[in-house]
Amino acid sequence: MANQQSSQDVLLFNLELLRRIPRHARVTARELHEQLQAAGFKRDLRTVQRQLDLLSQHFDLERDDSSKPYGYRWLPHAKGLSIPSLTVQESLLLKLAEEQLRYLLPASLMRSMEGFFKQATATLVSSEAPLLERQWRKKVRVVSSSQPLLPPSVDQAVFDTVSEALYRNRWLSLDYRNAQQTLRTGQRVMPLGLAQQGARLYLVCRYHGYDNERSLAINRIQAARMLVDGFVRPTLFDLQRYDEDGRFGFGEGERIRLAFSISKQAGYHLLESPLSEDQVVQELEDGYRVTAIVVDSLMLKQWLLGFGENVWSVRREKVGG
Repeated sequence: MANQQSSQDVLLFNLELLRRIPRHARVTARELHEQLQAAGFKRDLRTVQRQLDLLSQHFDLERDDSSKPYGYRWLPHAKGLSIPSLTVQESLLLKLAEEQLRYLLPASLMRSMEGFFKQATATLVSSEAPLLERQWRKKVRVVSSSQPLLPPSVDQAVFDTVSEALYRNRWLSLDYRNAQQTLRTGQRVMPLGLAQQGARLYLVCRYHGYDNERSLAINRIQAARMLVDGFVRPTLFDLQRYDEDGRFGFGEGERIRLAFSISKQAGYHLLESPLSEDQVVQELEDGYRVTAIVVDSLMLKQWLLGFGENVWSVRREKVGG
């Protein structure tokens, strides 16, 4: 039984290894070893090298030994296995996912997928890929709804640790420098969520001994250490509700009935993209009178101020309950 299980493990390992060898680019044994480790296959580098040499004898694999480290890839006309090939459509989807989800997936998952991302890139730049598919990535873009800012520098090791602790429900010890430049070391926090707002990344967490949530800018974390002890994720915490309560807009979840007048030119977009589902718009001679129940926040105040003289007669009324 043990031998059978061992044989199955070797087979699965080899299949996973074959899946990660690209067709249009070369990958080293060390790169494959790192990807497999991240995917949960605990083998040493020498085992990966030995299996690659063995597989090269039985499959259409090319080993470039002109310089070290050796590079491996499938031969251009390899047949008999569909494992190495990503279709152009799959490659396009993977590249779009890589660009948009880089900081929203566990770091270990992104590392384990690195071989597929490289395959996707190689497939799309290959002359064999249809022109329309190669052009598509240049035809779509996520654009900013506010003044674009360059993302702050994030320590990759810090992000990897935070992401892994969030994924595994493990406590973190953080050294954090706040906006007032005060550095606090060894802060024990419970990671609950990760959010990307524009160019910035935030960790939603609870400090040890507290039951309220805080948002910490990832770029302000100077050092992070994942602790051995885990925690039971609070059942009442909901990241979506946290966002809807305006917490990323520097609010406290207080709902208000907001009413304001806005010029027609500045306010026409509110007819297409309402502030809330209960928004009511009354057309005036020189503009619109808009009423909606929204979460009060600093972001809301800044949004209104941004219209300047095009907004007037602003009224806020607290909503009970």
